Amino acid sequence: MTDIADHGVRFGRIAAMLPVKDMKKAEAFYTEVLGFRKVFENGSPVGFMILKRDAGELHLTLQPTHKAAAFNVAHLMVDDVDALHTACQRYGLRIIKRLQDKDYGLRAFVFADPDGNRIDVGQPI
Repeated sequence: MTDIADHGVRFGRIAAMLPVKDMKKAEAFYTEVLGFRKVFENGSPVGFMILKRDAGELHLTLQPTHKAAAFNVAHLMVDDVDALHTACQRYGLRIIKRLQDKDYGLRAFVFADPDGNRIDVGQPI
């Protein structure tokens, strides 16, 4: 079998796809609390949405029967992890893993979004 890397295939963007039970509620959280902006939506009712902030891109998919996974589904690198941690606490989000300096060189924490999706947040120390 030939490895794809041998064929000179260049990869483009890749983004996390998060399942959400209520698209309007998820859009409000990611835009109003985390500061993303909607750049695309599809369907009536909306079943898919693309959100962007800085270099980050997030895709939301409507899954009314979604049950959250018991593991992290996305990793977000930021330049002020303490400020984002404070915002998550202020919003009342569940903090899965407390904010701490890790031995692998990140200051990090994990929170659950309103649909229970676990997002690992880190900043280089």
